[in-house]
Amino acid sequence: MGIKNTHINYVEFKAKDLEKIKQFYSECFGWVFTDYGPTYTAFEESGIEGGFETTGEEIVNGVLVVLYHENLNTIKDSIEAAGGKISKAIFSFPGGRRFHFVDPSGNELAVWSDK
Repeated sequence: MGIKNTHINYVEFKAKDLEKIKQFYSECFGWVFTDYGPTYTAFEESGIEGGFETTGEEIVNGVLVVLYHENLNTIKDSIEAAGGKISKAIFSFPGGRRFHFVDPSGNELAVWSDK
């Protein structure tokens, strides 16, 4: 089954120390990690793919749910038309592009695309 538009595709957490977090999740749950530079590591073998991004700030809500859509501009327009607010404009990262939005209740999510 391929990646589907509007489905949850990735979960991103914040972390204070990537080495400690990788050791914890690999020892406890058997997750496998791939580093993408000094501030980001992705995981698999967890049921859903995800990653950890380092932060020096206090972690209040450390989880970012990431949806997939093949056309970022189309889904961005739909989000705004339905009352969502764009909190981080479209940007590139290794593997694709994404943006963040806040839903009407204040939850921040992201949408990514490999297109």
